[in-house]
Amino acid sequence: MSRTYVVTGSASGIGATTTRLLRERGDRVIGIDLRDAEVEADLSAPQGRADAAAKTLQLADGAIDAVIACAGISAPIPATISINYFGVTELLEALRPGLLASDAPRVAVVSSMASLQPNSAEMVEAALAGDEERATRIAADLAAQGPETGYLVYPSSKRALARWVRRVSIAPEWAGSGIPVNGVAPGTVLTPMTEKLLSTPEGVKMVDAAVPMPLNSHQPPESIAHLLIWLTSVENTHMAGQIIYDDGGADATLRGDDIWSWNDPR
Repeated sequence: MSRTYVVTGSASGIGATTTRLLRERGDRVIGIDLRDAEVEADLSAPQGRADAAAKTLQLADGAIDAVIACAGISAPIPATISINYFGVTELLEALRPGLLASDAPRVAVVSSMASLQPNSAEMVEAALAGDEERATRIAADLAAQGPETGYLVYPSSKRALARWVRRVSIAPEWAGSGIPVNGVAPGTVLTPMTEKLLSTPEGVKMVDAAVPMPLNSHQPPESIAHLLIWLTSVENTHMAGQIIYDDGGADATLRGDDIWSWNDPR
């Protein structure tokens, strides 16, 4: 049975691969991106998100079966928190009426291994509070200190998004409405976003130190796309609030074999 999907970031990287795979199996995809998409929109700005949601709902005739949010950037600039967090969460909230019209609505977002890296707790809390002005102000202050400090904007955006998934996945508006919400955290994916970084031995060494991948090393976008598609399939009836580290073993390498004892009696 064909389903209607909305894929953000559909013109490149993981989003483009996901869009291709969905169309090859006969699903309808409404892509959202800055260009080369059914809905051309700037998700870094509130008006762009609102316009994207309105046009998407119009094209979908008011009914959406699944949303896969892939759009994102990793630059050490304030726009990163706007696109990666608010461009996902605000758009999903605006598209929820369309999801409610489906018999089997599903949502999946792209998080990142970077959600486990050092971040700005202040920026994360501002994002979760819905305060985009404050979050971008914090991001601008970090960016002004140079690219190394400015990089904190990216893991902060992905940490906030992962926490949002955990938070809303059990809320009445989502779980209570039968909408599974989950995320996928990739390792190092071979896309245009990582191409320059992986073009030199020094860049590869730096990436592999931060994201060690003992299983099959750097991954093609298909490895993430297939998981996103399953999470948004009718078969996924009970998975909620999970950030799945599809990362070649990076999470297990970095966090080790015990992520449970935090709740053991002391």
